[in-house]
Amino acid sequence: QVQLVESGGGLVQAGESLRLSCTASGRIGNIGLMGWYRQPPGKQRELVATITGGGRTNYADSVKGRFTISRNNPKNTVALQMNSLKLEDTAVYYCNSRDYYTGVDSWGKGTLVTVSI
Repeated sequence: QVQLVESGGGLVQAGESLRLSCTASGRIGNIGLMGWYRQPPGKQRELVATITGGGRTNYADSVKGRFTISRNNPKNTVALQMNSLKLEDTAVYYCNSRDYYTGVDSWGKGTLVTVSI
């Protein structure tokens, strides 16, 4: 089993930047895809960005050009640099990892990002 711990959430003003980090531990040998998801207030969880072990990335249209996902395989970490934050980016952000062989997802507990005027 993989344990994921997020950090870096907080309260920022619109237009500012924030960086989220996630560290994986446990059975990390089979981790394939890693990524970030978010759940805005009153809405369903949605994809933000993913990154493969080889560094190939995928972004939701709403964050393209503003957010950057990165991964450090030796340190088992994944980060999300969020720039030009908007009010609609307010959400609980969850770190995700997917087992390369089984496809089973692991989730962190989430970190709250609040963007204010």
